[in-house]
Amino acid sequence: MDKERKKKLSAEKAYEIIKKDLNRDTVLGIGTGTTTNCFIEIIKNEKLDVKGAVCSSESSKEFLSSSNIKILSLNDVHQIDFYIDGADEFNSRRELIKGGGGALTKEKILAHSSETFICIVDDSKYSDLLGKFPIPIEVIELARSAISREMMRMGGRPVYRNNFVTDNGNQIIDVHHLDLKIPYETEQLINNIPGVVENGIFSSRKADIILQSSDDGVEVIN
Repeated sequence: MDKERKKKLSAEKAYEIIKKDLNRDTVLGIGTGTTTNCFIEIIKNEKLDVKGAVCSSESSKEFLSSSNIKILSLNDVHQIDFYIDGADEFNSRRELIKGGGGALTKEKILAHSSETFICIVDDSKYSDLLGKFPIPIEVIELARSAISREMMRMGGRPVYRNNFVTDNGNQIIDVHHLDLKIPYETEQLINNIPGVVENGIFSSRKADIILQSSDDGVEVIN
């Protein structure tokens, strides 16, 4: 089964899981990336009658703007009922690495503000030990080199993401080879460095449900 088909399968499963609980007061959280775009396609076609959706990036907002779903700000809602997003990597404990698309800060805010975080992925994203995918870190420009040196002291290899600015106006460094035996500790350690806005380790707020598609169908991990 090709990758595109797998993405669609996990997105379809996410919609199947949430549709019975959707109503006029429901607020959806929409992540960023090609798998999430499959989910957006579904909800656009379904013409949902919900309160609206909060998007984690300008690109998701743009993709959803042609639907009948109202785009909301997180400041205007009490909470997000269901947050749907993909991941660059995940493990059996539902911990994730995210941020390949650069929207990690808003993604983490929406995940933290959500009642249920559903992560839609294909089986190529699974790792026993996180770290195959580099850890994206959103940084204040002034602190980029200082944070990179700190990452090297932690055993990582930081690479500045050239010609990229986040929706928040910041820069990203992608850090390879960091020790992620205990993702929660590394997540906290990085976020305590002055100048770090957020990092792409999702361990303190991990996914509630992972929908992993493979040639055998979609496995629900919760």
